[in-house]
Amino acid sequence: MRFAAIILLGLELSLLGQCALASEQQPEKVDEKSAESQPWKSSVGKLLQTHCNQCHNNKKPEAELSLESITQQPAVQENYIVWQKVAKMLAERQMPPEDQEQPDEATRQSAIELIERELAKFDCGTEKHPGRITIRRLNRAEYNNTVRDLLGVDFEPAADFPSDNVGEGFDNISDILTIPPVLMEKYLAAAQKIVDRTFADPTLAKKIFVHQPSETVRRSEATRLNISDFATLAFRRPVTNSEVNRFQDLHRRARDQGLTDDESMQVVVQAIMCSPNFLFRIEQEPESDSPGGIRELDDFELATRLSYFLWSSMPDQKLFEAARAGKLRGRAEIVQQIRRMLADPKSIALVDNFAGQWLQLRDLSTLTPDPVKYPKFDEPLRGAMLRETQMFFEAVVREDRSILDFLVADFSFVNERLAQHYGITNITGEEFRRISLPDQRRGVLTHASILLLTSNPTRTSPVKRGKWILENILAEPPPPPPANVEELDPNAETLGSLRERMEQHRANESCAVCHKRMDALGFGLENFDGIGAWRDQDGRFNIDASGTLSDGTSFSGPKELVGILKEKKKDEFCRCLASKMLTYALGRGLKSFDRCAIDGIINQISKEEFRFSSLVAAIVTSDPFRYRAGIQE
Repeated sequence: MRFAAIILLGLELSLLGQCALASEQQPEKVDEKSAESQPWKSSVGKLLQTHCNQCHNNKKPEAELSLESITQQPAVQENYIVWQKVAKMLAERQMPPEDQEQPDEATRQSAIELIERELAKFDCGTEKHPGRITIRRLNRAEYNNTVRDLLGVDFEPAADFPSDNVGEGFDNISDILTIPPVLMEKYLAAAQKIVDRTFADPTLAKKIFVHQPSETVRRSEATRLNISDFATLAFRRPVTNSEVNRFQDLHRRARDQGLTDDESMQVVVQAIMCSPNFLFRIEQEPESDSPGGIRELDDFELATRLSYFLWSSMPDQKLFEAARAGKLRGRAEIVQQIRRMLADPKSIALVDNFAGQWLQLRDLSTLTPDPVKYPKFDEPLRGAMLRETQMFFEAVVREDRSILDFLVADFSFVNERLAQHYGITNITGEEFRRISLPDQRRGVLTHASILLLTSNPTRTSPVKRGKWILENILAEPPPPPPANVEELDPNAETLGSLRERMEQHRANESCAVCHKRMDALGFGLENFDGIGAWRDQDGRFNIDASGTLSDGTSFSGPKELVGILKEKKKDEFCRCLASKMLTYALGRGLKSFDRCAIDGIINQISKEEFRFSSLVAAIVTSDPFRYRAGIQE
């Protein structure tokens, strides 16, 4: 009877094709008047033409950034991120490079003021710009979790699916979750395995299909009720009569071909598990006469967004009940549901899928420190490093701690193996326990997992560590390095300490602009070796863990560095984390207009002591999460 399920699947996929076309991403339009006034041309335009476009041109743009085209047509709102970067680089005197001719101070300040004035013109209070999300399939983790929660079978049926592509730092981004032909075959095979496992346990089938024939309920009525209930859960919304009719007709045809009632229901379940309504998260488009071309999500769509955000899985019964009652439009109900869901064990999905990608913990298993340089490194230590950071993130979630703890927390979790690595005594056994950290360790930046991730096999890498902080803590990723840049010789200790060799490496001013930012941050962590152990010397050289940030703030050592990040870069960190979590929650990259939502999120969490639940609540109640825009003509 697999043939009958495949026929229905073909019909469903034809509908999917229509949905996909209707949901195809279109460029967002932002109304704005180009900044083409005479003051702009004589100030900003002249500065770029004179000092920037020689390197940042269309032919061979330095750092893959061309300013030539926007010099003529600024389109500030459409190129918001670029202009924001230009203003920052000018204000911090990172550009032009020090070895190049500099604009006079009046010209520099005038350009900065004009750019910032144009950036501030966008009025977040007049129109909603929620953006739109392409129809998106469940990724492997979401598929496994949904099958587990729908049917009660937990065996990772997606284990042999093709790997999910990654975009914007995450593997749940709608635009890159494509459907290669082999995946359709995998869906069919997985559905068969799921059905086999489910119906092999009579108690589990009875638990799912609760309606049974009786003196008052005919067999066909019970079958229809079972199909309706199951499809409603699988599709994460109430099903229509026509949908139930199709599946009931499939059941009837299976019975006509000699299958038993249970075998016919297996055919129906397999067809439902292969339906695009199960495999994809489908949201309705706004009506043509919708104000502003947007619509508010209904309660079931909102419940689905919320559950896949926090659990990487389908809504549970309580969330479905709230959706049926129409309660998810109110903030009080949403906050209550969020706190309940974060306390649920299923929120471990945030650790595995959000933290695992934000902090790049998934890469930890691929690293191979040099066994000669680091003979104490082994697999138990690698596992302990990973578990520490996972447990720490989980503690922030479960205890609803401040997100600033990611920077400066004075506690963590260790077992005996990791405690020895950190030089902590009186910890025995494989069990992890909560500890107060030594004075030199604070927050995730000093976790051995992060320090290992940002090292080379044979030595530390201040560049990698600084780059990691810029990308994952401050949301200021540096541009890619110029071509043909020579690597440091790992055996060239005779040329000086690592810091001295890197200072020689920065002789090129074009390189120095970015390296000054990265290296200063990275040098603050130099007291930790390539696998995160504390050290005072690197070979025969004393460690110099001092540095100066672009704003002139100086520090010495990791504790002072993380303290400065909290005190002086708190806004940048909160914006970085909020942006990454909103990206993950939506499953799409952020646009320039999303800064309105980010501003609102930051404003909200600052009033509530930066609690983790406040961040989640601010994201879930934001316009991009609650609304959907139509296709822009």
